[in-house]
Amino acid sequence: MIGKIHKQMSHDSWLFSKMATPEYTPFVFLLLLFQSSVWGVPVCQTPQESPTCGYKSCHATKPGMLNVHLVPHTHDDVGWLKTVDQYFYGDRNDIQHAGVQYILDSVVDQLLKNPDRRFIYVETAFFYRWWKQQTDDMQNTVKQLVNEGRLEFVNGGWCMSDEATTHYSAVIDQMTMGLRFLNDTFGHCGRPRVAWHIDPFGHAREHASMFAQMGYDGFFFGRLDYQDRNRRMVAREQEMLWRASESLTPPMADLFTGILPNGYNPPEGFCWDQSCDDPPIRDDPDLEDYNVDDVVTRFLHIAHGQALVYKTNHIIMTMGSDFQYENANLWYKNLDKLIRYVNQMQSNGSEVNVLYSTPSCYLQELHRANLTWPLKGDDFFPYADSAHDFWTGYFTSRPALKRYERISNSYLQTCKQLEVLGGPISRKGPFGAGDSETLKKAMAVAQHHDAVSGTEKQHVANDYARKLANGWAHCQVLVSNTLSSLSGSSAPRVYCEHLNISVCPLTETSKKFSVNVYNPLARPVSWPVRLPVNGTAYSISDAKGKAVDSQVVPVSQATAAVRQGRGYAVNELLFQVQAPPLGYSTYSVSLLQNGPPSPPSPLPRFLRVTFDPETGLLSSLSNLETQQTVKLSQNFYWYNASDGNNSESIQMSGAYIFRPNTSTPFIISKTAKIETLQNSVVQEVRQWFSPWVSQVVRLYTDSRALELEWTVGPVPIGDDLGKEVISRLDSSINSSGVFYTDSNGREVLQRRKDYRPTWNLRQSEPIAGNYYPINSRAYIKDDKDQLTVVTDRSQGGGSIQDGSLEIMLHRRLLYDDVRGVGEPLNETSDIYPEGLVVRGRHLLSLSPPATAADTHRPLAQEVVLQPLITFTDGELHPSTRLEFSGLQAVLPPAVHLLTVSQWDQDTVLLRLEHQYQASEITHTLLSLGGDPSVWEVNLKPMEIRTFLLRVRQR
Repeated sequence: MIGKIHKQMSHDSWLFSKMATPEYTPFVFLLLLFQSSVWGVPVCQTPQESPTCGYKSCHATKPGMLNVHLVPHTHDDVGWLKTVDQYFYGDRNDIQHAGVQYILDSVVDQLLKNPDRRFIYVETAFFYRWWKQQTDDMQNTVKQLVNEGRLEFVNGGWCMSDEATTHYSAVIDQMTMGLRFLNDTFGHCGRPRVAWHIDPFGHAREHASMFAQMGYDGFFFGRLDYQDRNRRMVAREQEMLWRASESLTPPMADLFTGILPNGYNPPEGFCWDQSCDDPPIRDDPDLEDYNVDDVVTRFLHIAHGQALVYKTNHIIMTMGSDFQYENANLWYKNLDKLIRYVNQMQSNGSEVNVLYSTPSCYLQELHRANLTWPLKGDDFFPYADSAHDFWTGYFTSRPALKRYERISNSYLQTCKQLEVLGGPISRKGPFGAGDSETLKKAMAVAQHHDAVSGTEKQHVANDYARKLANGWAHCQVLVSNTLSSLSGSSAPRVYCEHLNISVCPLTETSKKFSVNVYNPLARPVSWPVRLPVNGTAYSISDAKGKAVDSQVVPVSQATAAVRQGRGYAVNELLFQVQAPPLGYSTYSVSLLQNGPPSPPSPLPRFLRVTFDPETGLLSSLSNLETQQTVKLSQNFYWYNASDGNNSESIQMSGAYIFRPNTSTPFIISKTAKIETLQNSVVQEVRQWFSPWVSQVVRLYTDSRALELEWTVGPVPIGDDLGKEVISRLDSSINSSGVFYTDSNGREVLQRRKDYRPTWNLRQSEPIAGNYYPINSRAYIKDDKDQLTVVTDRSQGGGSIQDGSLEIMLHRRLLYDDVRGVGEPLNETSDIYPEGLVVRGRHLLSLSPPATAADTHRPLAQEVVLQPLITFTDGELHPSTRLEFSGLQAVLPPAVHLLTVSQWDQDTVLLRLEHQYQASEITHTLLSLGGDPSVWEVNLKPMEIRTFLLRVRQR
């Protein structure tokens, strides 16, 4: 238990603090740097609030009374049923009546009419658009409203991000974008004090940790499991202190957290938007239907009832909902009357006081109460709104979009790094004007809880992908400019975005080309490259002119089929590349007429895999370094998605909800047809399970991970059954009903079958109720063995049986799950009209539990921030610089270079993080530097620190 809400109201932390930012001369980073804020104008200490904004703008409350805080708000999805653009402009109202530009117009107009009124706004992506269209006079008017605390920003990110399927690096980026705009525009009064995630479908511990470290004073949300809510209501524990990290020393990751009483909707009977049906307050006694007495009576009844399940004499009511306040006069006219007439009852002995308020003003009153609050240490997954309605399907929904978002994040980090390394020429160079902003905004929008989550309509998903593709195009110009400048080569650079299905027109046709491999990590990487070719032998040399071992293998039947005529290579060229930290290495490739004899095939150095000769399935995995061996089988299954025709519940599987109609999945095939390949670079077993499921099991000679490249689709629906396809690993590990998943790609949480740490679970869905989000890795373990699976995108999974780990790969459903999206999750495309085909990778490692993090964390990191491969045709000029590194020294293993980004014309933002949990290391402090002329930075486990560098090129 803990006795205080916050560490310090309006405190500073790594996102809201600074030290001096003196000039930093070297063009190549030496590292060590100067801590700063992620806001545009860093602050040295706890800032002095203006007399009227922030906590000082709150209306007075009345001690000894029940104070009801009314919070006028709108929830504006950054895409859902309509695209972002359609929502902003109010287009396609045949789908949903919603127009954000009119909401902001109307709210500002109504706030000016009564200084008591308040409004909170959340989604900076929309506000930014609206702001750019306003006149100087209107902008000054809005600034005054913000300075007086009448218009308050909460959360402040570009969007309200999803918490189950997002990666922490992308979340930090989108928060940075939104918060910086608010700070640049409004200064200190624009700074949100409260995190506000009222709509995401479950809540991640890592999000709370990030919000705490960003300096938020509190966090409010609306959705949690119905059993959890019921228990908390009885115990009056709907407000708590969330200790959101097992590694960071309290109170670094402590965050006061409150659960809103009505989700984010108004109390029943008190909705006064144009989309609502509740009657207005009719307060002229000379007219018919006077209803003030009835309204006041009903409101007092609701207020007293709500007070019974909260702990203080302050309660909060959200007065608004989805896209409301387009005609703000309707809301405010009735809220003014409600406040007046309820408060008039105080003269008759009523002890209820109603006021316009904001979440931060409500939070301030809870802080003043100085009570002891319950402590929360786990997360809020999975979320169910009733016994058979678990929102665990969206962990996997739209797997192709989830993968595109993940690789777009990788590409964005590379783009931002190269913008810094290239300087001004990156943005305007030999290949034209490039920028990173377009992809930054597209990625920020993609973090929305109806974007990467996969819970949007199909045309909206297409729009998210289109925006990402447009961002890629802008970044490609920037990347070309920088690589041209760094290498001294003006040769046009070619990008092949479909290498995962072996499509690259240049490599398929060219007899001589170069391969540039840029590594965005702050440590060297070794990476397998597979290029589509039509030749049978090639010579490859690295940046030092040394010959590189390579092999040519035939393209698999599955790959040839999935290409759908987009490429015609019959072979793949395989070789291993090495890339320096924050830099590139260039490889020259030439077609040979008669290839040299293949070298003998060396045995893999670190792992050994066996297959059952009768079934063609995996049978064991061994770690040759540690002399570990586990029995391990893997196969594909599908759950029959419920169609709602069930005696227990009419709930169907859909974009949000996973509900199989049986606890036993259907096996796709008990055997696999196989084809084996073995050479000096790789060993492969190609497996075919059915016409729509295949897999390649790969073991590279020097790899510590086994690769499972799966291809699923088109999922057949001719039997009128929706299907949820899984890959399941069954091992000899004694996992005792426990498995582990990462939270947003960072800290790992323990999951136990049919168990919740904070309440006694009544399990009603034995499969869906045991599924959790897997952002980058999951594992099972016993005393001596840990089997880890690294994923290439966010997916859902569980451990339903001891020693088993299953991960959902693809979903194709025939019914809507009645949660608002209004269409089944049945994805097709022009290329795949019979149903979407999805390809992905799982990387498996086997290690002793004590040292497993040394393997799976770097693996996950390399998948999240994978090398960027580009090509130039023909022979390079002799003066071309074939290798480059932006670091003078490799960072220590525990330190991750999270962000390198241009902040303004001569300033660079840099983030460093300690990527290990306290339980994964034997030391607790990690020092960078050592040179007395260099600043020293200490990083504690799981700590992220942000710096600003003033850079000038030399």
